[in-house]
Parts: sequence; C-alpha cells; structure tokens
Amino acid sequence: MTNNEIRVDESYISFKNIDCFENACVVIDNMLRVLENPKNMNIYWKKVVPMIPKAYYTRNPKDDEKEALLYLVCSNSFYLDELFEKAEDEKGLNALNKCEQECC
Repeated sequence: MTNNEIRVDESYISFKNIDCFENACVVIDNMLRVLENPKNMNIYWKKVVPMIPKAYYTRNPKDDEKEALLYLVCSNSFYLDELFEKAEDEKGLNALNKCEQECC
C-alpha cells in the first residue's frame, strides 16, 4: 500500500489527514446544543435527531462504515445552516462551514 492509498478503516481520514468523521461529529454536537432550546426544535428536527447513527454516540468511525454521519450532515447542510443562522450560533456555522468545505 502506498502513502496515497486510503484503507477502508480510515475512509473518513483523507485529503492529507482531514478528519471528516470528527468534523461531522462537531456539527452534530452544535446541532444538538442549539436544539436544546425548545424554540429551535420543530417537526423536521424531531425526525432528524433519531437518524443520528450510533457511531456519533460511540465517537468511533469504525462503527460508521457507510459514512452515514457525514451523509446526514452533508445532505442536511442547507437546513443546518438555516438552524444556526436563526439561532445566531457562530460556533455551529463555523463547524458546518469547515465540514462542508473539507468533506461534503
């Protein structure tokens, strides 16, 4: 295996060691923090939260072989951006921007 090849067990760590799994976890951390405020919760987020894969809670990328966590973040980036904007949450916006730029 050459230095340029990526093993399956490190599929989240690519592009010169960008950790997309951790980037996605940080976005979800911020999303859950913002959603603790009942005014930010709605029917959409009530459907999304149960979709968070087990790997997020274990913080183990090997539990997420299909990269469901990153897919969840990237496929909901528009709504996450709206959530963070409405909540005026810079930390969440910065985490989402980093994840989108590096991984989505």
